[in-house]
Amino acid sequence: MIEIRWHGRGGQGAKTASQLLADAAFMSGKYVQSFPEYGPERSGAPITAYNRISDERCLIHSNIYEPDFVVVVDETLIESVDVTSGLKEEGAVIINSSRSPDELRGSLKGYRGRVCAIDARKISMDCLGSYFPNTPMLAAVVAVSGCVDREQFLSDMETSYRHKFAKKPQVIEGNLKCLKAAMEEVRG
Repeated sequence: MIEIRWHGRGGQGAKTASQLLADAAFMSGKYVQSFPEYGPERSGAPITAYNRISDERCLIHSNIYEPDFVVVVDETLIESVDVTSGLKEEGAVIINSSRSPDELRGSLKGYRGRVCAIDARKISMDCLGSYFPNTPMLAAVVAVSGCVDREQFLSDMETSYRHKFAKKPQVIEGNLKCLKAAMEEVRG
């Protein structure tokens, strides 16, 4: 079983990315869970979302306290939230940042495991023309965790986007380009 904890702010799409990851894993034959945890429900407030992905039925129904991977959609959260709390050292933290993994390590309260970084803002702006950090962060977690096959993930996401954006087909290619770029550009 792979357990993933997402840290973001309301409106950045961490919850949606968690759900999309669960959908992709489900389409590849895995058992999945995806659920959010909110504080005050307002735009900009810190939120946490979770994924469990397994080859066998999962009977655990609690928050995730010792994740294999942590995804930080908003870099400013590493100053106020212990994002690496409970994170397994053989896992990784994936942070949306233009800084290098080595530069970020000093802000992670002594975490000794793998640190990955991806400039989701740049990728999103280049591919979509707007800032949607959840799309590149979704691809980055797939690339780093290996929780689903990359090619199958891209194929499933294309199917999902063609359904979701049936009335806005012009956004499909940009989103697919964003996913592919993120998988190639994640560092660490």
